[in-house]
Amino acid sequence: MKRISILGATGSIGRQALEVVERFPERLELVGVSASRSVEELGKIVLRHHPKAVALTHPASTDPSRANLLGSFLPPGTGLYLGEEGLVELVTREDVDLVLVAVVGIAGLAPTLEALRRGKTVALATKEALVAGGKLVERAIKEGGGRLIPVDSEHSAIFQCLQGESMEAVDKIVLTASGGPFWRRNPAELERVTVEEALAHPVWKMGKKITVDSATLMNKGLEVIEAHYLFGLPPEKIEVLIHPQSVVHSLVRFKDGAMLAQLSVPDMRLPIQYALLYPERLPSLVRTLDLAEVGKLEFQRADLERFPALRLAYLALEMGGTAPTVLSAADEVAVEAFLGGRISFTRIVQVVEEVLSCHVPLSGETLEEVLEADRWARKKIGTVPIFY
Repeated sequence: MKRISILGATGSIGRQALEVVERFPERLELVGVSASRSVEELGKIVLRHHPKAVALTHPASTDPSRANLLGSFLPPGTGLYLGEEGLVELVTREDVDLVLVAVVGIAGLAPTLEALRRGKTVALATKEALVAGGKLVERAIKEGGGRLIPVDSEHSAIFQCLQGESMEAVDKIVLTASGGPFWRRNPAELERVTVEEALAHPVWKMGKKITVDSATLMNKGLEVIEAHYLFGLPPEKIEVLIHPQSVVHSLVRFKDGAMLAQLSVPDMRLPIQYALLYPERLPSLVRTLDLAEVGKLEFQRADLERFPALRLAYLALEMGGTAPTVLSAADEVAVEAFLGGRISFTRIVQVVEEVLSCHVPLSGETLEEVLEADRWARKKIGTVPIFY
């Protein structure tokens, strides 16, 4: 029995993780859950799953009236934590073995670090924790002996392909990208892309931010940075291929020329289950892939000129230090502006590039530096011309 906490239980990954927990009551015990502001939905989770501890993190949701509303759902003895520090409280409980980090943004970094320092297993679905704080995560693992298991379908695929293999034998890893809804569209047409079009992903069902990032390919760029820290490979050993069927989730090429790939239907419940039950493999909620039904698999190199967000990710890795932090923070604000109708789709990456070009990276060796770089990027982006 693994005792788990889910940070971001009301989001897309969190909800799917709860389905996995329900599937394996004899293997998984839900100890804690958190949400940012969805008090009512969090209350429903409490009534259904009976966790021992709950955290509500967004300042607007932690006022006494909102906290009291959530408290009315809690059975006697259930712990209630408020604010960002509540996430840390939730993961450092003695009765938690594994933490699924699925909160949005850099808020996932501090609880990830604390869990790893305590020797716990972290199933990581929040990109920003590694993109912004990769060096800190590496150090936390060394200090506390915790284990990091990726939940992103691409990194989960690489992780699975590397089981029983030596990193010395690896020549390159290949991350696949669906290409989003626009990869076949004429670039000249992208200026007029609407929010509704950007959110209409042809394969995956995801949250709004990650769906827009998939359309710009910034999502894949962030995954390149994650892969660098997860697998210890330099940028030139990490390749991206467009694969619109989203059946091959990623590949590993070895020095002898052999390649291993992980294939399955595009359903996040499978990598979530793999991370939560690792190293066990048990029947899942996901249907088995039928290759004959798929028919053919297409692959195409990702053009860095056509997909400038991917180029920026490689540039941020080359700059080092806090440059990836700034890339991620600026993108988060720019995507919010696009979703709010304040900038065009093509302006997202342009704004991020302008902010990144102004940044002089700090070392990124301390949490304070990472958080300062994040704050700097969010402030700087508001000064970019024609932003609003």
